[in-house]
Amino acid sequence: MPPKVKITKNDIINKGLELIRNKGEVAINARYLASALGCSTQPIFSNFESMEDLYAQLITEAYKLYLDFIQNELKDGKYPPYKAYGMAYIRFAKEEKELFKLLFMRDRTGEELSTSPDFEQSVEMIMKANNFSREIAMLMHLEMWAFVHGIAVMMATSFLELDEDLISRIISDVYLGVRTKLLSEDKQ
Repeated sequence: MPPKVKITKNDIINKGLELIRNKGEVAINARYLASALGCSTQPIFSNFESMEDLYAQLITEAYKLYLDFIQNELKDGKYPPYKAYGMAYIRFAKEEKELFKLLFMRDRTGEELSTSPDFEQSVEMIMKANNFSREIAMLMHLEMWAFVHGIAVMMATSFLELDEDLISRIISDVYLGVRTKLLSEDKQ
């Protein structure tokens, strides 16, 4: 008798990400995932303490994919670093709609909220580029993030389709407008 095929933790995570991409996060339940893997639920619960544990690891892996989008945008060098972060965020929303929704559009009730490394790096970039205090840089980033997130949500939900050049232009316009406003307030 041939040995049974062992389903690994990576197999489960990869299949989970595939299911999310194709059907959204609602596809993540033990039976559906096991069926997609062609196995019982036993390998899932052998590799993960609970479905909550699996879900948390899927979020971690999806976040790594998002960070890859940022790194690729930075390597491309088409945009200054801060703008590259925003363009990557929007591109991720457009190309990985369901993973974007999982990361940035899920209900956060009960979650401990903390800033992410990309948030902190963005604030540091604004501080350095504009000689702003941390407080002002954080305000600017929050304003920019709210704006970029709005575009990204419209892309992720197929509400609006904008081309990259137009997105780049309007991000620059908003950045310069917010920057000008904050600089004038800082001088007062």
